[in-house]
Amino acid sequence: MRAILDDIAGFVEQNKEEMVKWRRHLHQNPELSFHEEETSQFVYETLQSFGNLEVTRPTTTTSVMVRLVGEHPGETIAFRADMDALPIQEENTFEFVSKNPGVMHACGHDGHTAMLLCTAKILSGLKDQINGEIRFLFQHAEELPPGGAIQMVEAGVMDGVDKVIGLHLLPTMETGTLAVDSGPMQSAVDNFDIKIIGKGGHGVSPHETIDSLAIASQVVSNLQHIVSRNTDPFDVLALSVTKINSGAVDSTAAYNVIPETIELGGTVRSFNTELLGTIPNVMERIIKGITDAHGATYEFQYKKGYLPVINDEQVSGQVRESLIEVFGEENVQKAKAIMPGEDFSVFLQKAPGTYFYVGDGNKEKGMVYPLHHPRYTIDEDALEIGVKAFINIAFKLLK
Repeated sequence: MRAILDDIAGFVEQNKEEMVKWRRHLHQNPELSFHEEETSQFVYETLQSFGNLEVTRPTTTTSVMVRLVGEHPGETIAFRADMDALPIQEENTFEFVSKNPGVMHACGHDGHTAMLLCTAKILSGLKDQINGEIRFLFQHAEELPPGGAIQMVEAGVMDGVDKVIGLHLLPTMETGTLAVDSGPMQSAVDNFDIKIIGKGGHGVSPHETIDSLAIASQVVSNLQHIVSRNTDPFDVLALSVTKINSGAVDSTAAYNVIPETIELGGTVRSFNTELLGTIPNVMERIIKGITDAHGATYEFQYKKGYLPVINDEQVSGQVRESLIEVFGEENVQKAKAIMPGEDFSVFLQKAPGTYFYVGDGNKEKGMVYPLHHPRYTIDEDALEIGVKAFINIAFKLLK
């Protein structure tokens, strides 16, 4: 087994060129959440060419599950990669930019998929050295709630899984660095919509109206008190109103119009699901109080989203040990909890696991743009780091 581990770098180097080709093909042909038909077909056909793998379509035509059953008994672990792209118009100029207008791999999912394909290829050739089973989960629709993870879990992809592992490329970390920790990694994500219904009229006769815009302004201001005055300072909570719409079709005609309705929308995030459960009632109490006071009415919708990603202590410790063995303690950081959401949390409801980060920022190459930016791209040198991490974690967890 030690010889196998020593040879992993060589296996990855032999497959790096092909992995980069896969990544560039995926980047050039992005597909939105729940529409990954061509992406998943490419993944499916590529996996079938490796041998020693049981390749299936567990839910729809937009996801793929792979089983690699080793020659020796042992536990079952799962690796997950997300495959969907974002509704963003790409601004990069390299030769493999997106061919689909308004759709772009701006969150590294093309890299995640290419890394897991390469991992599956290498491990498929080491079947006789594997104790237990490895599942490779190529997931659709991470970016759009309710997400694809819940569909895959309902289809049984996690049945019998003992541990589950996911990763994400992170441009805020330099290529060559990794980060992992136990406990909260990413927050739960809820969204809301509010409609304030007043009485419209002419801007010079505000006394004849019920000014929905003025009322909405008070709602926005008072919702901020939930964080500052209704929440324990030791609890992390973010509540942001992120959009406002008066419904005006022609903005030039709205200077002298007090609108009948105002629509607000936003997001609420926390690592504390118990706290999140109290927020809808507090929000509605504030909205109702303000609208009642001014003779307006309201409509309020609160949409539960992804659960928080909470890394298991034992599994995270094993993953950290594996990463340090390969990359050195100086290159393995302690991951910080962040507020973006992730439906990897659904897999963690079925088995303990961990979610870690692989740096892909490179200032010398000009790769300084954040995730979801129209000029974000991957430092492809980070791909082999992710594959080495996956493979060594597999042998670490399966002994």
